[in-house]
Amino acid sequence: MALYSASESIECHRVRFVLAEKGINVEIVDVDSDPSAAADLAELNPYNETPTLVDRDLLLHDAGVINDYLDERYPHPPLMPVDPVSRAWLRLVHYRILRDWYPLAHEIENSTPRKAEKPRKQLKESIIAANELFKQGDYVLGDELSLVDCTLGPLFWRLPVYGIKLGRPGVSVQGYIQRLISRKSFKESLTTAEREIILDVS
Repeated sequence: MALYSASESIECHRVRFVLAEKGINVEIVDVDSDPSAAADLAELNPYNETPTLVDRDLLLHDAGVINDYLDERYPHPPLMPVDPVSRAWLRLVHYRILRDWYPLAHEIENSTPRKAEKPRKQLKESIIAANELFKQGDYVLGDELSLVDCTLGPLFWRLPVYGIKLGRPGVSVQGYIQRLISRKSFKESLTTAEREIILDVS
């Protein structure tokens, strides 16, 4: 199994987190540092985008599709609850994060500092408004890590890069972030470039 990955991509980080959590043996192919890998990716993926997963004859792209596959292909530890109601609630939260927060993160990353001010303010306010969500357990909606947490981890890790500090209104979020980034799997998911980020969102 091989994952074509970009060293600073939030989408690739989502997948690397899941791979590390499940302890899957995978070759991480860094397209940023390997021109031949970048050329291979252009042939493999019609969108020429990372992340792209190659598992024998199976070729997958899109972080969400890849993570769903990994969770089903390697069911231990499970990253979604068995109960259909709990799964539905988690999927709804996941949908909101990917629809509301991730676009703002991408906008900040792709904007000049001045143009990033508006999405930065929107993202900060939206995260703080969700503070209650992070009081319901060690992780989102419970005490077990889920695919939702694997999506939130890379986003929250980048808050210092986005120029966002949560302060006292986001104290529950900060506690959640510390639990998440303390996991061995999260630390293993970081690239060299990502390790250089100094997390301080207080």
